[in-house]
Amino acid sequence: MYLLSTHPIITNDTVVFGLLALCLGFIFYSSSLKNGFWGKFYSVVPAVLMCYLLPAILTSTGIISDELSNLYFMASRYLLPAALVLMTLSIDLKAISNLGSKAIIMFLTGSVGIIIGGPLAILIVSIFSPETVGGNDFDAIWRGLSTIAGSWIGGGANQAAMLEIFQYNPEKYGGMVLIDIVVANVWMAIVLLGVGKTKQIDTWLKADTSAIETLKIKVSTFTEKITRVPTLQDYMILLSLAFAAVGAAHFFGDYISTFLNGNVEAVKDQKSFLSFLGSSFFWMVVIATTIGIALSFTKAKNYEGAGASKIGGMFIYILVATIGMKMDLGKVLENPGLIAIGFIWITIHAGLMILMAKLIRAPYFFLAVGSQANVGGAASAPVVAAEFHPSLTSVGVLLAVLGYVVGTGGALLCAYLMEIASAL
Repeated sequence: MYLLSTHPIITNDTVVFGLLALCLGFIFYSSSLKNGFWGKFYSVVPAVLMCYLLPAILTSTGIISDELSNLYFMASRYLLPAALVLMTLSIDLKAISNLGSKAIIMFLTGSVGIIIGGPLAILIVSIFSPETVGGNDFDAIWRGLSTIAGSWIGGGANQAAMLEIFQYNPEKYGGMVLIDIVVANVWMAIVLLGVGKTKQIDTWLKADTSAIETLKIKVSTFTEKITRVPTLQDYMILLSLAFAAVGAAHFFGDYISTFLNGNVEAVKDQKSFLSFLGSSFFWMVVIATTIGIALSFTKAKNYEGAGASKIGGMFIYILVATIGMKMDLGKVLENPGLIAIGFIWITIHAGLMILMAKLIRAPYFFLAVGSQANVGGAASAPVVAAEFHPSLTSVGVLLAVLGYVVGTGGALLCAYLMEIASAL
């Protein structure tokens, strides 16, 4: 197997960042060409998918490596909260509330799909490969899979909690991270491919998309009304608002998580449902989103006319590229049995989502964003939502926050069910 990623050609993060910027520039330029090869190519492959894939190719061919880079940390801790502020700056909470309960139903369906998908995947794989789902004590596969359940229902904080609770062998944990990244990215690619077929899918689902269309029109009308040629002053004020909020999100996030971990037993206990409250990343996302929403009630909302959400979108795409760096395509077949469990698991999740969407006639938007709010969290749900329309980004953000809330409890339930399935 080709494994140059541990000894990459380029290790200087400044150069790596330049390569990622070059990839993003190439993708956005080529996707703007509506005729010829590129027009046909991007009619099939979404541009955002290429923003994941090109960095993944650079990693897989040993040119760069996520393991030796701090770019994902930079993007997720600095640019993500800034993007959340800039993209919720003009949020219309009333219009979002008019979307109704289907968004929540689809999100919770996605969580249930992950909870029951894990044990069902173990049962299915055990039929033809019992050794794949075996293991004793702290090497037991179900313990490792519990970390994937934490990641897919909540996020990194919930994943870390599951590793702490079930004490899976640290030497083998890298294999579980690989399944998480590979399967989640493949599923996201499928979801993004569906975005281009939204009308056909909604027709098949017999979905009522009127509330979504109303929100799009309302936000677009507001944006057109306040759009102006931005000045340097506008950009500097946006920079100030975004990164002052990032600083506040980190300051208070660190303080709150440290205080709760030190003083609240239920938060300090990794086995507790409330353990996610001890994550500084969780509080960073919540505080940044709250600041953005609070600013939407002030005159700062008008900075959307100077391109606030576009700058936020640029930050998100940089984050997307750093996530793509994490996926080494050469490792996909290193452990086919575990990869099979991952794909069966995500297929059950997807099947349940499609069934529920069909039953309640939910639009594909709710299916896609509800799924990514579970599987991808705050780093992916806003990206997918924005692919439908920039005005819908905030829906992805709010659902992703909900994912952190239910993540630990849902992952614990999934883990106990997987333990039972492993013993059958």
